[in-house]
Amino acid sequence: MSYLLDTNVLSEPSKARPNQGVLSRLADLPGPLLTASVVWHEVLVGVGLLAPSKRRDLLRHYVDSVLKPSLVVLPYDEAAATYHARERARLVRKGRTPSFADGQIAAIARTNGLVLVTRNVADFREFDGLEVESWFS
Repeated sequence: MSYLLDTNVLSEPSKARPNQGVLSRLADLPGPLLTASVVWHEVLVGVGLLAPSKRRDLLRHYVDSVLKPSLVVLPYDEAAATYHARERARLVRKGRTPSFADGQIAAIARTNGLVLVTRNVADFREFDGLEVESWFS
């Protein structure tokens, strides 16, 4: 089984007290880590918005030296856009409008046959055909 890692999963190891369930599952993953271009954007914006500080420098080092070399960043391509449009229309008709970024992340995971790993399972539960897991214990 292959996994697409959401922003909150990728950032967990950089926390002062990271969730041990997430760390354990990350350590057991074979091969490179997979994420979505949208997630990579969120990670970079998060670091970029921090005021100059030791914390920002540590996070920038984590992103550049740990995450970037170990990640495969999957694009939001035509297949993902098509799935996203169909699902967004379906969910809006039901009165549930997911965030655009969450829809893109879900689409990239679904069209690549990946299980989406996130802390925010409820944000992704209604996407058709998408498998979602939380490794947070």
